[in-house]
Amino acid sequence: MLKNFKSDIRAVYDRDPAVNNILEVILCYSGLHAIVFHRFSHYLYKMGLRTLPRLISQIIRLFTGIEIHPGAEIGNGFFIDHGMGVVIGETTLIGDNVTLYQGVTLGGTGKEKGKRHPTIGDNVMIGAGARILGSIEIGDNVKVGAGSVVLNPVPANSTVVGVPGRIIASTDRKIHPELDLNHNQLPDPVGKTISVMEERIKELERKFNEHELKKN
Repeated sequence: MLKNFKSDIRAVYDRDPAVNNILEVILCYSGLHAIVFHRFSHYLYKMGLRTLPRLISQIIRLFTGIEIHPGAEIGNGFFIDHGMGVVIGETTLIGDNVTLYQGVTLGGTGKEKGKRHPTIGDNVMIGAGARILGSIEIGDNVKVGAGSVVLNPVPANSTVVGVPGRIIASTDRKIHPELDLNHNQLPDPVGKTISVMEERIKELERKFNEHELKKN
């Protein structure tokens, strides 16, 4: 747990430019508070306890606005930026060096039993308000755009945006040499499609006007 604590503090330093010192990180970062207490409640959960770990998770939810079920398994270097409204379900598996922004939900899709929440790979960035639902796998080095709703598996080294989430960039090699936090700099496939349609309409109008001139 001490190793995890150090890696979680390092994650804050590496990914938040607003950090000033270690005391500020320990006292003021609700995301860090949530993950530290989650690691303790998860330890109790793995021991077979159920009510006490859930009680701990609910108390931390009251103080941080972050709800992490004690059954969720979370790797090293986990960072929740701001954090309010984050929900992580019971059977969620999260790899190393993952970043979540406020309002993210890693949830289920129904009342099914067993594995019903997402599996998140290493070096994944999930933008504000994104929803990843169901027992699906999100590969390593994936970037999920803010507000996206992801319902299907996403291969490694991909970028996903939209509702429902669509893969707009993918490659067979690692596309993020470092954890990419620029979730405001994603392509806009809808905007691109509208621009293409506008150009097509202009071209059709031009041809129509030429045709009318020839008739007259």
